[in-house]
Amino acid sequence: MNISVRNAEGFAFTPENLKWAETQLAKYPESRKQSAVMPLLQKAQEQNNGWVSVPVMEYIADMLEMPYIRVNEVATFYTMYNLKPVGKHVIEVCTTTPCWLRGSDNVVSACKQELGIGFGETTEDGEFTLLEVECAGACVNAPVIAYKEEYYEDLDDQSTRKFIQAIKSGAVPVPGPQTTDRHKSAPQGGPTTLKEFCATQGGKV
Repeated sequence: MNISVRNAEGFAFTPENLKWAETQLAKYPESRKQSAVMPLLQKAQEQNNGWVSVPVMEYIADMLEMPYIRVNEVATFYTMYNLKPVGKHVIEVCTTTPCWLRGSDNVVSACKQELGIGFGETTEDGEFTLLEVECAGACVNAPVIAYKEEYYEDLDDQSTRKFIQAIKSGAVPVPGPQTTDRHKSAPQGGPTTLKEFCATQGGKV
């Protein structure tokens, strides 16, 4: 599929990303190509240093032959799209009820103290942005931080500080539960059902 699109001032997909966009559009009938708006916005955000600008939305609107306002509606509805410049490291803290009940206030406090910024802010050196999100969808492992498409779960004050300090040092923190030995989303202490199956799978569910 060949894409013919007017370049919006200030943004255009790289040849590699344009080729990727063609594969996405090929998944939909021509009359339904606007359904690709979300993955195209995500790819554009990745290329545009982590945020979706007006030229980005105009470019996607032109590509999909849809009104700019409809692309804007998608970008402003989902918190996965950043509408202003962000730092190199974007830390998203879930504060919805399950996380709050499990101590997200302590996680938030640790983040703010370690980074010296509040929600929606970026450090002066441009390294870190701290964001508040509504429901990361990992309630069983609350409280949760999302970072670089990975989840860091079962957090508390100390483990949150350790997580941030690791990033500052250039390390890549290991995702998953941080203060428990649970396997992914299994109950703490191990599985309580399907034990025979788990045993044959080496403890993996």
